[in-house]
Amino acid sequence: RLAAVGYQGHGVGKMHFTPKARDLWGFESRDFSEEGGGEDEFKTALVNAGYGHVHDPHGVRSEMYYIPQPSQLPARLHHSAWVVDRSIAFLERRDRSRPFFLWTSFIKPHPPFESPTPWNKLYRCPEMPLPKRPQDWRNLLTYWNLVQNRYKYRDQGMDDNLIRTMIAAYYACISFIDYNVGRLLDYLAAKGEMENTLILFSTDHGELLGDYHSFGKRCMLDSAARIPLLAHWPKRFAAGQRCDAPTSLLDIAPTCLAAAGMADPFNGVCGGNLAAIVAGQVKREMVFSQFQQGRTGQYMAVSREWKYVYSAADDREWLLDLTADPAETRNRADNPMYRGQTAAMRKALIEHFKREGYAEPLDGDDWKRFPKMQMPADPDAGLLFQDPPGSTATPAPGYERRTSVMPKDSYRLLQPPK
Repeated sequence: RLAAVGYQGHGVGKMHFTPKARDLWGFESRDFSEEGGGEDEFKTALVNAGYGHVHDPHGVRSEMYYIPQPSQLPARLHHSAWVVDRSIAFLERRDRSRPFFLWTSFIKPHPPFESPTPWNKLYRCPEMPLPKRPQDWRNLLTYWNLVQNRYKYRDQGMDDNLIRTMIAAYYACISFIDYNVGRLLDYLAAKGEMENTLILFSTDHGELLGDYHSFGKRCMLDSAARIPLLAHWPKRFAAGQRCDAPTSLLDIAPTCLAAAGMADPFNGVCGGNLAAIVAGQVKREMVFSQFQQGRTGQYMAVSREWKYVYSAADDREWLLDLTADPAETRNRADNPMYRGQTAAMRKALIEHFKREGYAEPLDGDDWKRFPKMQMPADPDAGLLFQDPPGSTATPAPGYERRTSVMPKDSYRLLQPPK
């Protein structure tokens, strides 16, 4: 829609478009780069810079997925720097007779938590705070938390010193991104574009990082689902202004269209203009979220005061009182005193799906029930260091690479090398 009114669109970095990852998807041009296997512009840039030998430029995954790591690249070649380099390159060459839309997308601070020197030395591990571990933490976990903790090798507990090291590495990733975002903002300021540009900064998910003795995302607790949303829009948002209305990533598209002087094609059904929400022109009471569907679906409705979650894999509800318990330490859905509030939030979420015509998780006015999910016998299948599909790693001389389902020995000796 922006292209239809003359905007020159460009995307840089991680997009996660599926299944056609390398389509333009409305952009006129893209600098392709994802964290998985396969060739892309970032890896080509590394080859051209003499770093093509680096096999894991985003860090080593699998068993080492949650092991803090130093980057194998210098800061100038790290992906977080490359994303901004390519963004500035687009701004330099763009058609200045047209307005522009630029999506600058970083991979970090996604695990593995790695950043280049000197950023990886920025935070002192012993000074890092320990994660949130409420007394009733087990009662707050879903099926997906348990699966994640297993295949990330975190279900047997963890030493606090390692957790502090992990947190320090996570913060370092964020600080390096902040530095590079600053380079992009400095460029816009130097070109006199700041007062004429809407800038939105957000992310796709958080990171439990040890909260509730868990890691990763895939749940609706604030550590994973509550994300930053920062906005710069001269004459619409005052500097330092905060908004306590619930918002979501669905609000980004209508906000961009409004900045371009275009009407919202969804009429507020799929997100809304943030400027109108902040100004009180639109009354926003609740937002909704979903992870997966069918027997593994997780669904959430959240207002200023309450958060309701239903997990099909557990066939269970959670109700969190965000006023009395903002740290999310207790599930109130099990308490008969909160039966009415649980029912009201459930109804709001189900009615939202009905308005959208999304009936897959519903059985009339209730949730569709599935057989309760059991922990996979082998959550690590196909996920070990030697297993990722498409890997071009060469086996050690005299050995054959084995990538079948969880062999006891990842490599077997063919014959003694001569």
